[in-house]
Amino acid sequence: MRLRNVKGSREAIAASEFTINDPENQKGNWRKVFGNNKPIHIEVGMGKGRFITDLAKANPHINYIGIEKYSSVLIRALEKRQEIELDNLLFIRMDAEDICDVFAPDEVDKIYLNFSDPWPKDRHAKRRLTSKEFFARYNNILKADGVVEFKTDNRPLFDFSLEQVPEAGWNIVAHTFDLHNSPMNEGNIMTEYEEKFSSMGNPIHKLIANR
Repeated sequence: MRLRNVKGSREAIAASEFTINDPENQKGNWRKVFGNNKPIHIEVGMGKGRFITDLAKANPHINYIGIEKYSSVLIRALEKRQEIELDNLLFIRMDAEDICDVFAPDEVDKIYLNFSDPWPKDRHAKRRLTSKEFFARYNNILKADGVVEFKTDNRPLFDFSLEQVPEAGWNIVAHTFDLHNSPMNEGNIMTEYEEKFSSMGNPIHKLIANR
């Protein structure tokens, strides 16, 4: 997917009080960054930020960090963030592959993956956020009882994910091929893509994994 460059987005992101520009220097110190000992949940590939922003509004007892690679998308999340009074939501512009350089072992309580890039070509499988390679990264930063939650409408990617989780040594706690007609939908917060695809009749798939 090609994303249109938004002029001045990188500069605006760097200047924002809601963006952490030196995340590697905060490794192991994220609770100090927030100024409290609340649990830390992160969304990897947060897009325009609707999901994580809604979570932060609904759960002031949890600290949230949204990670997004593309400035042209992250800038939209920042525009929304500036209009909301929250003290539990920050953003990082970075590549997900570097996640272990930013978070220390046992520092994260939960990871959300929503409508991730499917990287459909086989040679790019390692780049998928639900590959066993990425689960090895999550293993390094999550607490022992931490979980990963993944949603997508892409059935091939979901089938791949169901195979990769046990290969990575993780457990599939629960999964569904039709979230919105499943008990797993209770308390569900929708993303922009989720609303769009479900309105088109696409079933939404979800899995929850732990170790």
